[in-house]
Amino acid sequence: MPRVCRVLRIFLLLLLIMTRLSASDTASSAFERGEKEEASQNYEEAYLAYKVAYTLQPSNIAYRSAATRLQFLAAAVKVHRGIQLRDAGDLKEALLQFEFALQIDPSSAIARQQIESTKRAITEAQTSNAADSSGEEDALDAELDAIQGPIKLAPVADLPITLKLSEDSKVIYETIGKLAGINVLFDPDFSSRRMRVELTGVSLLQALETLALQSKTFWRPVTPNTIFVAADNPAKRKELEQSVVKTFYLSNLSQPTELQDIVNAVRTVLEVSRIQQLASQQAIVMRGTPDQILLAEKIVHDIDKAPPEVVVEVAVMQVSRDKVKKLGINPPSSASVQLQSNTTSSSSSSSSSSSSTSSTNTNDSLSLNSLANLNATDFQVTIGAASLNALASDSSTKIIQNPQLRSINGQKASLKIGERVPTATGSYSSGVSSTTVSALVNTQFQYLDVGVNVDITPRVYDDGDIGLKISLDVSSVTNYVSIGSINEPEIGQRKIEHEIRLKDGEVNLLGGMFETQETKSISGIPGLSNIPVLKYLFSETSKETTNNEIVFALIPHIVRAREIVPLNRRTLDVGTGNGIQLHSAQNRPATAGAKKQPASIVPVSVAQLSAAAKATAAFDPPSVSTRAGATFAVNVMLSNVENASSVPLRLIYDPARLEVVNVSNGGFLDQGDQIVALSHREDTSAGVLECTALRPRGSGGASGNGAVVTVTFLAKSAGVSRLTVADANVVHPDGQMLAIPVTEMSVTVQ
Repeated sequence: MPRVCRVLRIFLLLLLIMTRLSASDTASSAFERGEKEEASQNYEEAYLAYKVAYTLQPSNIAYRSAATRLQFLAAAVKVHRGIQLRDAGDLKEALLQFEFALQIDPSSAIARQQIESTKRAITEAQTSNAADSSGEEDALDAELDAIQGPIKLAPVADLPITLKLSEDSKVIYETIGKLAGINVLFDPDFSSRRMRVELTGVSLLQALETLALQSKTFWRPVTPNTIFVAADNPAKRKELEQSVVKTFYLSNLSQPTELQDIVNAVRTVLEVSRIQQLASQQAIVMRGTPDQILLAEKIVHDIDKAPPEVVVEVAVMQVSRDKVKKLGINPPSSASVQLQSNTTSSSSSSSSSSSSTSSTNTNDSLSLNSLANLNATDFQVTIGAASLNALASDSSTKIIQNPQLRSINGQKASLKIGERVPTATGSYSSGVSSTTVSALVNTQFQYLDVGVNVDITPRVYDDGDIGLKISLDVSSVTNYVSIGSINEPEIGQRKIEHEIRLKDGEVNLLGGMFETQETKSISGIPGLSNIPVLKYLFSETSKETTNNEIVFALIPHIVRAREIVPLNRRTLDVGTGNGIQLHSAQNRPATAGAKKQPASIVPVSVAQLSAAAKATAAFDPPSVSTRAGATFAVNVMLSNVENASSVPLRLIYDPARLEVVNVSNGGFLDQGDQIVALSHREDTSAGVLECTALRPRGSGGASGNGAVVTVTFLAKSAGVSRLTVADANVVHPDGQMLAIPVTEMSVTVQ
């Protein structure tokens, strides 16, 4: 049993090793595929391959580094593709690309901004009034649209009115106030004067503002349905205008001077003296009128934006190639002749003893007698060796440096890769020398940055272009020379300084240098080395070719764009030079040709339906016969009407035979001595007249029978035409709208 367990453990261990080896092979192949895709600049595929390798082996630092490095580039490619699709009008596909980019790099601020702006563009394209949509998520839009102070005037009816009066200014104020359903109070020092007012197609609120301008007065809301009117002069405005205090907190300041710039802009534009900056809290406290505070809020909102950021890829590519070729026989280039040394031998013998003596004497000198006996054996000749060379070498060197810099708009980013090399800048003596002691000499040094030095200041423009102020320096120590007993470095330098403007993702070659150096040398026997065939036997040819190419390239990417919304570009009416006064866009009448909004559906009771069925419209007289060039009046009559607050109707006529001269109140809605506002709009080419009779707000409705409007026509040409009430409605004070059956009449022009 123990043996079986041991065998089983060994089997499991081998299975685990094989599984890990298989995973290692898969991760390795994925990493190699990522390297190939990255070399081809397919950053999306490269990131996916690196991600697979890192997922299979999360402990491998190389896989993790590659996946992290390609994460930004893959997301940037998606963002760039999305911008191209959005510019081409394909918003949905562009949004999909931006969402893919955010999935790849969740920290990408530019992807998040593009998603929000694209969604806003899609929403605006789907609405009929995209020009008025600002897309802000906070309450600033609503405040700026209403342009109200702390005490807001309740909304009044937005139907356009026609007002023609020649009365005292107080009476005109009170008349408009009754129509709008608001109370009008006057300052005790207010002095009125008689004036004539003619207003056509304006809202009630615009009528109040126009009257204030014409009478040189101003009004301010006291309650939601009450206004206070006073003479327009600095003393009264200081006495009566509201004063409010608000604190603005700024969240995108990067430099201390930016807070002071915002304060100066608000103080200069709005002419506000009571404003204080709090640098410790990055806030502004301001006191002023509600209009000044609201306008200051817009200015702060326009300026306090996150600055754009740019990532710049710097590519320094250097390729060097050296070719050397040697061919030929290098013959001896020298020979030497040397005199042999002289050798003298002597021997002697004696009979009385059995010994013998021999001696050898060497003498390098020659005697005069021996000169006559010199021959070839007395000389030694030395000849240099010959060599046969057949050599070819080809060496290449590639240096690629690809640093990245990220910088805020307008701020300089610096990158230094290399060494700091000391160089002497001067020397001085610390004392006086003597015969025994030398003065101490101190040498001053400064350090130079040698290597790759990049200084870039980006500038992001509204159209997506990127301006770059660049200083690129690639240097190296080439040699050392002795200057004043000090070894000084010789530094080879390649430097570029200029300003350019590029698109996002555009590759730009800053500068390049291509060097070619050829060296050719021949060594051999003079004369023989020049003979075409024999030169390879009596000479050696050496040829060396050196190529050196250096290219600098820049690729900028916007990682955070300037977020400008339509609200920031909006132009506001701020009054006159005497003071800040905002004018509300509320109650603006519809312009001719504007798309008519469908009426809201309001529950209607059975009694109301019965009353609507009884109400009818008719012309008085029912038919007209006249001659060309004459005028005639027609009354639009209503019968069996109950509780009518306003009556909008639409008349259709033949513009070739009839022309509208005048539209006046018929008197039906005057019940209770109320002043009726009448507005009308005419399309002369189509023969359509739209008019509305309106009772004052809060005055209740009119009931019974009577003429609503009186229309005067001019007969232009002979013929028979029809005059039709195509659309007529009775609007009750609670906003319910009931339709009246159409009617028509004939007009004969002789």
